[in-house]
Amino acid sequence: MRGLKAMLWEASVLDPNEGIRFHGLTIPDCQKVLPSAPGGKEMTAESMLWLLLTGQVPSPEQSRQLSAELAEKGELPDFVAKLIDSLPNTLHPMTQLGMGVAALNHDSAFQAAYERGIKKSDYWTHTLEDCINLIARLPALAARIYRNVYHPENSLLPVDKNLDLVGNYSNMLGFGHNEHLTEYLRLYIALHGDHEGGNASAHTAHLVGSTLSDPYISYSAALFALAGPLHGLANQEVLRWQLAMQKEIGNEVSHDKIKDYLWKTLKSGQVVPGYGHGVLRNPDPRFIALQEFCKSRPELQSSPIIQLVQQTAEVAPDVLKEHGKTKNPYPNVDATSGCVLHHYGLTEFKYYTVIFGVSRALGALTQLVWARALGLPLERPKSYSMDALEKLIKSS
Repeated sequence: MRGLKAMLWEASVLDPNEGIRFHGLTIPDCQKVLPSAPGGKEMTAESMLWLLLTGQVPSPEQSRQLSAELAEKGELPDFVAKLIDSLPNTLHPMTQLGMGVAALNHDSAFQAAYERGIKKSDYWTHTLEDCINLIARLPALAARIYRNVYHPENSLLPVDKNLDLVGNYSNMLGFGHNEHLTEYLRLYIALHGDHEGGNASAHTAHLVGSTLSDPYISYSAALFALAGPLHGLANQEVLRWQLAMQKEIGNEVSHDKIKDYLWKTLKSGQVVPGYGHGVLRNPDPRFIALQEFCKSRPELQSSPIIQLVQQTAEVAPDVLKEHGKTKNPYPNVDATSGCVLHHYGLTEFKYYTVIFGVSRALGALTQLVWARALGLPLERPKSYSMDALEKLIKSS
């Protein structure tokens, strides 16, 4: 179905050459006009959420008002906290996140209203309530999973009503003291908030939502799609590959050594992680935005792993063009996203996709609201068997 225009997705459109636009705004546009957190420079998740949901750029006051609402609703119910605490720490963090999100549907406003009996024209209002509540609780849920799996000795901080969504998330992860990481997370989560509707996680949320499942069930399904290595796990694969390259070529990094390692990877039958994209045919604007962030931070410019990412981006496109099997030889956002997290001390690879899951909720959930408001129908494409396909070919 790649490239087949088959669904309505209101908030963003992905152009193969220029990249993503959110209600017509490019990433540089968003960086200019979307409000930042007090004392910060990067656009906030709240400002991106407002844009995706309404199509309008919020004022700083509107963005902070939304921050306050999300913080007010951000604590986990006790039964969900107990559920997450009961899970073995060997269970993949993404599995835990999907389970936690699904369990939150216990309090679904949409499900309760539907069981009471409501008009179709009112579906969207209860869906909106669920979506805001879920986005508000995701940081506490995701931080609890991080604590349980990697740092069970740490206590969990409560939601701070004075912080924005990502400020609270960073704080509950135990990185509240690290302003650089918090700012990076703000940019990362805003950039990953939406990427059109055809990607596996967004499409899954849309598909399950079309059955009138509540937003919690719909987004838990999306998270399990995101957990696949061809989708959300890609950023951890990039970091693993870059660290392996760093270990092999040593401190004396050169373009020739990087080129040799690239060919070694390709000749072994593996792909170069972080390069190519299912839709894009130019460098990913999200990658460019993260690279600009790196260039603005002296501590990142002096980081060996970030330097290696930058040099690889200079060498890899020509190698991949020569190899001839990649439609887009340019770096995508995964080429750098996990490496910056690693530099700032968040080194647990398996957790990276959870952060992606927190961010992708912004777009996938707001589109459930639009789907209910517009009365979009149940998704039901046509399928064929092999025999039917053979008959179709012979008849033509």
